[in-house]
Amino acid sequence: MPLRADSGSRRAHEPLMTVKEKKRERGSDEGIVSLKDIELFSSLGAKELRHIAKSITLQQYKRGQIILHEEETNEFMYIILGGEVKVVQNLEGKEIVLAIHHSGEFFGEMSLIDKKTIPAAVIAKTDCIVALISKEAFYSVLLKQSKVLEKLLTILITRFRESLRTIQILSFKNAAQRVKMLLILLSRKYGRKEDDNIELKMRLTHQDIAEMTGLTRESVTRVLDSWQKRGEIAILKDKRICLTPAFFKDYGYEP
Repeated sequence: MPLRADSGSRRAHEPLMTVKEKKRERGSDEGIVSLKDIELFSSLGAKELRHIAKSITLQQYKRGQIILHEEETNEFMYIILGGEVKVVQNLEGKEIVLAIHHSGEFFGEMSLIDKKTIPAAVIAKTDCIVALISKEAFYSVLLKQSKVLEKLLTILITRFRESLRTIQILSFKNAAQRVKMLLILLSRKYGRKEDDNIELKMRLTHQDIAEMTGLTRESVTRVLDSWQKRGEIAILKDKRICLTPAFFKDYGYEP
């Protein structure tokens, strides 16, 4: 039985179905399999995952729906089971996408740890299904599972380093420099080696890149068109970007 679409009138944190109920209806361990795919819980066994699954509720969001408002207080950690979300902040009147999170990634943990408001808004980039873990359950897992705590610290440090690189992108005055730095950063996280090329395992529109670099869509289009003509990149049919060795030349970075 598929999850119902959010009508828009449902409260943001009202559960559609618990993982336990979903498993019972489908007669499978689908909830546990989903949790095992989450990097944060990848070190846990089936018994530990079942315990976590009991405290999870599911919520479905429509594309464009705000999941978390900037400066909002938060009582949950959110785990993406399907779809994508974007983390957005207004800087000097311009909306900048700080990060895009995909299936298997999570968000909302920072405010649970420091008890402060959300520093940026989180918006559904596509229709998505998100698992919500309450603050109490979140701390219970951290206190009982040292492996989860160690994994969380590693992920938070990685995200901190990525945020510094994002600031570096915005410091460039040249549009081509901004786009090249972004694609190189994304290639480190989402790149897949295909012969001598690097294919990004995520779909990026020109508007996505514009929002992540603080540029206009027209500027991004001009830069990408120029690189395509020179054979530095190729745009695949599914909007994935393929980076050729020529793209990395003169940059001092080996893919």
